[in-house]
Amino acid sequence: MALRLTPFVPGEWYHCYSRGVEKRKIFLDVSDYNRFLHVLYLGNSKTSIHRSTLRGVSSADILSTKRGAPLVAVGGYCLMPNHFHLLLQEAVEGGISAFMQKIGTAYSMYFNIRYEHAGGLFAKPFKSKHITDDRYLRRVAQYIHLNPAELFESGWKHGDVKNMRALENKLMQYRYCSFMDYYGTDRVEKAILDKDALELIGDGLPSLASMLKETQEYYQELGG
Repeated sequence: MALRLTPFVPGEWYHCYSRGVEKRKIFLDVSDYNRFLHVLYLGNSKTSIHRSTLRGVSSADILSTKRGAPLVAVGGYCLMPNHFHLLLQEAVEGGISAFMQKIGTAYSMYFNIRYEHAGGLFAKPFKSKHITDDRYLRRVAQYIHLNPAELFESGWKHGDVKNMRALENKLMQYRYCSFMDYYGTDRVEKAILDKDALELIGDGLPSLASMLKETQEYYQELGG
Protein backbone atom coordinates (compact mmCIF):
# COMPACT_ATOMS: atom_id res chain seq x y z
CA MET A 1 0.00 0.00 0.00
CA ALA A 2 1.32 3.45 -0.93
CA LEU A 3 2.34 5.59 2.04
CA ARG A 4 1.34 9.24 2.33
CA LEU A 5 4.38 11.47 2.68
CA THR A 6 2.57 14.26 4.55
CA PRO A 7 0.30 13.09 7.38
CA PHE A 8 -3.09 14.66 7.99
CA VAL A 9 -3.28 16.97 11.03
CA PRO A 10 -6.38 17.23 13.26
CA GLY A 11 -8.11 20.58 12.85
CA GLU A 12 -6.65 21.19 9.37
CA TRP A 13 -8.58 21.25 6.09
CA TYR A 14 -7.75 19.21 2.99
CA HIS A 15 -9.05 18.89 -0.55
CA CYS A 16 -9.30 15.14 -1.16
CA TYR A 17 -10.17 13.65 -4.51
CA SER A 18 -10.11 10.37 -6.37
CA ARG A 19 -11.17 8.96 -9.71
CA GLY A 20 -11.98 5.61 -11.19
CA VAL A 21 -9.15 3.31 -12.26
CA GLU A 22 -8.09 4.23 -15.80
CA LYS A 23 -10.58 7.12 -15.54
CA ARG A 24 -13.51 4.71 -15.82
CA LYS A 25 -16.98 5.90 -14.81
CA ILE A 26 -17.81 5.17 -11.19
CA PHE A 27 -21.36 6.55 -11.23
CA LEU A 28 -23.55 5.12 -13.99
CA ASP A 29 -27.03 6.19 -12.90
CA VAL A 30 -29.03 8.02 -10.24
CA SER A 31 -28.95 5.03 -7.87
CA ASP A 32 -25.13 5.07 -7.88
CA TYR A 33 -24.94 8.76 -7.04
CA ASN A 34 -27.50 8.39 -4.26
CA ARG A 35 -25.67 5.38 -2.85
CA PHE A 36 -22.43 7.35 -2.60
CA LEU A 37 -24.22 10.25 -0.87
CA HIS A 38 -25.60 7.79 1.68
CA VAL A 39 -22.13 6.34 2.17
CA LEU A 40 -20.70 9.84 2.73
CA TYR A 41 -23.16 10.40 5.54
CA LEU A 42 -23.11 6.97 7.17
CA GLY A 43 -19.34 6.52 6.83
CA ASN A 44 -18.55 9.67 8.79
CA SER A 45 -18.65 8.02 12.18
CA LYS A 46 -16.42 6.04 14.49
CA THR A 47 -19.30 3.56 14.62
CA SER A 48 -19.77 1.19 11.70
CA ILE A 49 -23.16 1.63 10.02
CA HIS A 50 -23.73 -0.56 6.97
CA ARG A 51 -25.92 0.86 4.20
CA SER A 52 -26.98 -2.69 3.28
CA THR A 53 -28.94 -2.93 6.56
CA LEU A 54 -31.12 0.02 5.48
CA ARG A 55 -32.79 -1.51 2.43
CA GLY A 56 -36.17 0.02 1.69
CA VAL A 57 -35.45 3.04 3.90
CA SER A 58 -36.03 6.47 2.36
CA SER A 59 -33.12 8.77 1.60
CA ALA A 60 -34.43 11.28 4.13
CA ASP A 61 -34.43 8.64 6.87
CA ILE A 62 -30.95 7.42 5.93
CA LEU A 63 -29.59 10.97 6.09
CA SER A 64 -31.10 11.46 9.54
CA THR A 65 -29.82 8.18 11.01
CA LYS A 66 -28.06 8.71 14.32
CA ARG A 67 -24.30 8.27 14.06
CA GLY A 68 -21.42 8.16 16.49
CA ALA A 69 -18.75 10.86 16.78
CA PRO A 70 -17.61 12.05 13.32
CA LEU A 71 -14.25 11.22 11.81
CA VAL A 72 -14.15 14.39 9.70
CA ALA A 73 -15.96 17.65 9.09
CA VAL A 74 -17.29 17.75 5.54
CA GLY A 75 -17.18 21.26 4.12
CA GLY A 76 -18.24 20.41 0.59
CA TYR A 77 -18.37 17.70 -2.05
CA CYS A 78 -19.01 17.06 -5.71
CA LEU A 79 -19.62 13.78 -7.52
CA MET A 80 -18.78 13.58 -11.21
CA PRO A 81 -19.21 10.59 -13.56
CA ASN A 82 -15.62 9.32 -13.13
CA HIS A 83 -14.34 11.11 -10.02
CA PHE A 84 -15.29 12.92 -6.82
CA HIS A 85 -14.03 15.84 -4.74
CA LEU A 86 -14.33 16.25 -0.96
CA LEU A 87 -13.45 19.16 1.32
CA LEU A 88 -12.51 17.58 4.64
CA GLN A 89 -11.22 18.65 8.03
CA GLU A 90 -9.51 16.05 10.20
CA ALA A 91 -11.75 15.80 13.31
CA VAL A 92 -9.75 13.08 15.07
CA GLU A 93 -6.27 11.72 14.46
CA GLY A 94 -6.40 9.38 11.50
CA GLY A 95 -9.92 10.52 10.69
CA ILE A 96 -9.48 11.41 7.02
CA SER A 97 -7.66 8.20 6.17
CA ALA A 98 -10.25 6.12 8.02
CA PHE A 99 -13.13 7.98 6.37
CA MET A 100 -11.72 7.68 2.86
CA GLN A 101 -11.09 3.96 3.40
CA LYS A 102 -14.63 3.41 4.71
CA ILE A 103 -16.40 5.17 1.85
CA GLY A 104 -14.10 3.67 -0.77
CA THR A 105 -14.61 0.13 0.50
CA ALA A 106 -18.36 0.50 1.00
CA TYR A 107 -19.03 1.98 -2.43
CA SER A 108 -16.66 -0.42 -4.23
CA MET A 109 -18.44 -3.42 -2.68
CA TYR A 110 -21.79 -2.03 -3.80
CA PHE A 111 -20.52 -1.26 -7.32
CA ASN A 112 -18.80 -4.61 -7.80
CA ILE A 113 -21.90 -6.55 -6.75
CA ARG A 114 -24.32 -4.46 -8.79
CA TYR A 115 -22.26 -4.50 -11.99
CA GLU A 116 -20.45 -7.83 -11.50
CA HIS A 117 -17.17 -5.94 -11.58
CA ALA A 118 -13.94 -7.49 -10.33
CA GLY A 119 -10.88 -5.68 -9.04
CA GLY A 120 -10.24 -2.18 -7.75
CA LEU A 121 -12.61 0.64 -8.62
CA PHE A 122 -10.67 3.71 -7.44
CA ALA A 123 -7.15 4.80 -8.31
CA LYS A 124 -4.90 4.57 -5.24
CA PRO A 125 -3.83 6.34 -3.18
CA PHE A 126 -6.44 9.10 -3.20
CA LYS A 127 -4.98 12.57 -3.73
CA SER A 128 -5.03 15.38 -1.20
CA LYS A 129 -4.00 19.01 -0.95
CA HIS A 130 -3.51 20.84 2.36
CA ILE A 131 -5.48 24.08 2.79
CA THR A 132 -3.52 26.66 4.72
CA ASP A 133 -5.98 29.50 5.49
CA ASP A 134 -9.64 30.53 5.37
CA ARG A 135 -9.35 32.45 2.10
CA TYR A 136 -7.77 29.44 0.43
CA LEU A 137 -10.49 27.26 1.97
CA ARG A 138 -13.21 29.31 0.27
CA ARG A 139 -11.38 29.19 -3.05
CA VAL A 140 -11.12 25.38 -2.90
CA ALA A 141 -14.81 25.17 -2.00
CA GLN A 142 -15.60 27.25 -5.08
CA TYR A 143 -13.50 24.98 -7.28
CA ILE A 144 -15.27 21.88 -5.96
CA HIS A 145 -18.71 23.43 -6.40
CA LEU A 146 -17.96 24.49 -9.97
CA ASN A 147 -16.84 21.06 -11.14
CA PRO A 148 -20.23 20.17 -12.68
CA ALA A 149 -19.85 23.21 -14.94
CA GLU A 150 -17.75 21.08 -17.30
CA LEU A 151 -20.86 19.01 -18.01
CA PHE A 152 -22.57 22.13 -19.37
CA GLU A 153 -19.76 24.54 -20.36
CA SER A 154 -16.63 22.60 -21.33
CA GLY A 155 -14.41 25.70 -21.40
CA TRP A 156 -15.28 27.09 -17.96
CA LYS A 157 -11.89 26.25 -16.40
CA HIS A 158 -10.28 28.56 -18.91
CA GLY A 159 -12.82 31.35 -18.47
CA ASP A 160 -14.89 30.50 -21.53
CA VAL A 161 -18.58 30.54 -20.57
CA LYS A 162 -21.15 31.15 -23.30
CA ASN A 163 -24.23 31.62 -21.10
CA MET A 164 -23.64 32.58 -17.45
CA ARG A 165 -27.33 32.63 -16.49
CA ALA A 166 -27.98 29.17 -17.94
CA LEU A 167 -24.87 27.78 -16.25
CA GLU A 168 -25.92 29.09 -12.85
CA ASN A 169 -29.38 27.54 -13.25
CA LYS A 170 -27.90 24.16 -14.17
CA LEU A 171 -25.46 24.23 -11.24
CA MET A 172 -28.38 24.93 -8.89
CA GLN A 173 -30.13 21.85 -10.24
CA TYR A 174 -27.16 19.47 -9.98
CA ARG A 175 -28.09 17.28 -7.01
CA TYR A 176 -24.76 15.53 -6.48
CA CYS A 177 -22.85 18.58 -5.26
CA SER A 178 -23.11 20.79 -2.17
CA PHE A 179 -23.30 23.97 -4.29
CA MET A 180 -27.06 24.29 -3.79
CA ASP A 181 -26.72 23.80 -0.03
CA TYR A 182 -24.62 26.96 0.14
CA TYR A 183 -26.97 28.95 -2.06
CA GLY A 184 -30.18 28.48 -0.14
CA THR A 185 -31.76 25.20 -1.25
CA ASP A 186 -33.25 23.33 1.71
CA ARG A 187 -32.79 19.58 1.21
CA VAL A 188 -32.00 16.46 3.24
CA GLU A 189 -28.49 16.10 1.75
CA LYS A 190 -27.43 19.14 3.77
CA ALA A 191 -27.00 16.71 6.68
CA ILE A 192 -23.77 15.50 5.05
CA LEU A 193 -22.14 18.89 5.69
CA ASP A 194 -20.66 20.22 8.91
CA LYS A 195 -22.70 23.14 10.32
CA ASP A 196 -19.65 25.18 11.38
CA ALA A 197 -18.10 24.73 7.93
CA LEU A 198 -21.33 25.93 6.31
CA GLU A 199 -21.10 29.17 8.29
CA LEU A 200 -17.38 29.65 7.67
CA ILE A 201 -17.34 28.90 3.96
CA GLY A 202 -20.77 30.38 3.28
CA ASP A 203 -19.95 33.77 4.77
CA GLY A 204 -20.01 36.38 1.99
CA LEU A 205 -20.56 34.09 -0.98
CA PRO A 206 -19.39 35.64 -4.26
CA SER A 207 -21.27 35.78 -7.55
CA LEU A 208 -20.84 32.95 -10.02
CA ALA A 209 -18.77 35.21 -12.30
CA SER A 210 -16.36 35.94 -9.43
CA MET A 211 -16.17 32.25 -8.54
CA LEU A 212 -15.26 31.32 -12.11
CA LYS A 213 -12.45 33.84 -12.16
CA GLU A 214 -10.97 32.78 -8.81
CA THR A 215 -11.07 29.06 -9.54
CA GLN A 216 -8.97 29.28 -12.70
CA GLU A 217 -5.79 29.73 -10.65
CA TYR A 218 -6.57 26.77 -8.39
CA TYR A 219 -7.32 24.61 -11.41
CA GLN A 220 -3.85 25.38 -12.75
CA GLU A 221 -2.32 24.50 -9.36
CA LEU A 222 -3.90 21.05 -9.61
CA GLY A 223 -2.20 20.50 -12.93
CA GLY A 224 -5.24 21.19 -15.07
